[in-house]
Amino acid sequence: MAFRSIQDRWYVTDPATGRRVRSPRYGQGMRYRARFKDAAGKEVTRAFPDKEKSKAQRWLDEVTTGQVTGTYVDPKTARTTVAQWCETWLAGYATRRPRTVRQAQVHLAQIEAAFGPMPLSAVRPSAVRTWTVELKAGGLADSYVYALHSRLSQVMSDAVHDGLLARNPCSRRTSPGTGGQRPYVATTEQVWALHDTIAEHLRPAILLGAFVGLRTAEVVGLRVWDVDFMRGVVRPVQQGNGEPLKSETSRTPLPIPQELALQLSAAVARWGGDHVVTDGTGRQTSTWAIERAVRSARPKVAGLPEAFRFHDLRHYLASLLIGSGLDVKVVQHRLRHGSAKTTLDTYGHLWPDSDESARAAVGAVLAARAGDSLGTGSAYPQ
Repeated sequence: MAFRSIQDRWYVTDPATGRRVRSPRYGQGMRYRARFKDAAGKEVTRAFPDKEKSKAQRWLDEVTTGQVTGTYVDPKTARTTVAQWCETWLAGYATRRPRTVRQAQVHLAQIEAAFGPMPLSAVRPSAVRTWTVELKAGGLADSYVYALHSRLSQVMSDAVHDGLLARNPCSRRTSPGTGGQRPYVATTEQVWALHDTIAEHLRPAILLGAFVGLRTAEVVGLRVWDVDFMRGVVRPVQQGNGEPLKSETSRTPLPIPQELALQLSAAVARWGGDHVVTDGTGRQTSTWAIERAVRSARPKVAGLPEAFRFHDLRHYLASLLIGSGLDVKVVQHRLRHGSAKTTLDTYGHLWPDSDESARAAVGAVLAARAGDSLGTGSAYPQ
C-alpha cells in the first residue's frame, strides 16, 4: 500500500500564511476523509462524520488486514451482482462440452432466480441454507438440490479466485447432503434373466454393462476396433455421439475374460457394422433404444425394482468384484472412478463386515496369552 491517511476536512492550509485554518465548509457534510491506494495504485477514499475518527481508523485497519491476507475486495467490484457474475462465469465456462454447458445453464437459472439481484458479498451462509431447504420443500430431489449447491459453491469459489469476493459462503456446513440411497444390486439370476429377455441384438449391451462396467453412452460408442478380442481388452474411447470420453480415467483399458470376448465377437459377426452393439441392421444403436429395452424387459424379471436402469448393472459388477475379495483400489480401477473415496462412498456397505474379523484378531491374542499363562496358573501379567 503506497499510503494511508485520515484527513480532517474541517481544516485547510491557508496558501498565503501556510497556517492551518478552519475550512469555509465548516459544519457542512463529512469531517474526516480516510484514503489509501489499492494494489493497482488507485486512490480509494471514504468519508466519515464528526466524532467518528475512530471508525475511519478502524476502516483503514480492516482494509490493511484485507490487503495483507489477500481478502480485500474493491468496494466498486463488491457491488457486482450474482446475476452479473453468473453471466461472466458462464462465458468462461463455454469451452466445456455443449452438454456440460447446458447443464450449467439450467443450474444457473435456479441460482439467479434466488440470488440474481443480490451483490455477491450479500450472499450469506444462512441464505444458502434457507435456499436449499426451500428447494427440497418445493419437491426437488435431494441429489438435485445437492448438485445445485455444488454449482453455487463452484461459482462463488471462482468469484473468490477472481478477487470479487472475500470468501465463499458455501461450505460443508451449508451443504444439504447428497441424500443418496444405497444402490440396488441385481442378483446374477436377474442379470441373466434381463439378458435373455431383451432383443438379441442388444444383449451385448447387457454383457458390457454387467461384466465390463461400461455406461450407456460408452456402450453405444464402443466400436469393433476398440475391443482386442484376442487379448481380451476393452478400450472405451468415445461416447455414442462421437465425443471423446471426459477424462483419462474413463479411457482406462479394461481386461475381460476370454469367454466374454468370444460372446462379443460372435455378436459382431452376426449383426455386422462398425459398433459392438447395433440396432439389428448393422447400424449404431442409441442410448434411448437401450434404456427403452431395459424398461420394457424390467417387469418380466422377478424382483427388479421399478427404478432399475441400465446404469445399475455397474453396481452388479462392483458387488461381483467385492464378493470375490478384491480390494477397493482394484474395484476403483475397474469402475474407473476418479478416487477411492467415490468407490467407498457408493459401495462401502458391500465389503464384508469387519467387526467379526476385528473381534477374532483381538480374541486370538488374548487366547494365546491365556495359553502361555497356564503354566503359571494366571492369565494376567505378574
